[in-house]
Amino acid sequence: MDLSIFGYQFMQNAFISAFLGGIACATVGVFVVLMHMPFIGVTMSHAAFAGALLALWVGFDPLIGAFAFSLLAAAIVGPLADRGQFSPDTLLGIIFSLMLGIAFLFLGLIPGSRSSALDLLWGSILTNTTGDIILLAVVAVVVVGLVVIFFKEIQASVFNRSIALSVGLPATIILYGVLFLTGATVTASLRSIGGLLIFSLILNPAAAAYQLTYNMKRMFILSAVFGVLSGWVGLLISYFLDWPSGATIVITSSVIFIIAAVFSPKRKVKHWQEKSLAEK
Repeated sequence: MDLSIFGYQFMQNAFISAFLGGIACATVGVFVVLMHMPFIGVTMSHAAFAGALLALWVGFDPLIGAFAFSLLAAAIVGPLADRGQFSPDTLLGIIFSLMLGIAFLFLGLIPGSRSSALDLLWGSILTNTTGDIILLAVVAVVVVGLVVIFFKEIQASVFNRSIALSVGLPATIILYGVLFLTGATVTASLRSIGGLLIFSLILNPAAAAYQLTYNMKRMFILSAVFGVLSGWVGLLISYFLDWPSGATIVITSSVIFIIAAVFSPKRKVKHWQEKSLAEK
């Protein structure tokens, strides 16, 4: 390997961003997987993208618009899921379609060159600045810190939300917190991975970790490792093969999931159970 690539400032920034973004996305992804709401990532990413395009259209910092729209989507989903007759996934699907329409509306309204908009769509981790790294660091610390502090409450709420509520645990607040943290994580990672791809980096590492362990604490750790590994390996591949960095990182995370699924002890247990039932 040509180690001289680590002498470039843009590569150093990219690897730090991949480390921080991988941890934040993968940690949030554990909630998404365990709460059976995989549509959260794709909905929040398109909400953030729509908000960023609105901000570009009116002349504001796109991250401000991205953060506002992703939090707005989270604020809508939580209460409606609690009070309405729809499941959270149904509401996420409705909001996703709305945000997708808004995103392409503002994409068409932006005058002149749309290069900035397309950068947000596909992501460009190689152009991350010190400000982007600071934002990712803040989000990563907040996400990991909250998981560590409220781990027992989170574990109980994820296991069975109704029972958690009945014993007085703030399960509803935890649900809203997951939605808001997802929105913040998507916003912080928007420039690195892109609005179309970020949901994959949220879902894939956590899904891979889920294949390898029944222990929730280990799942958080494995998911973070897979998230960082996806970023670093994807960056190296994209550099040497001259591939788009965001897409390569997401493909790498998908390959990690496939490998985890193939060697999953859960798959072997399921096969053994099915074989036992067939013999009976």
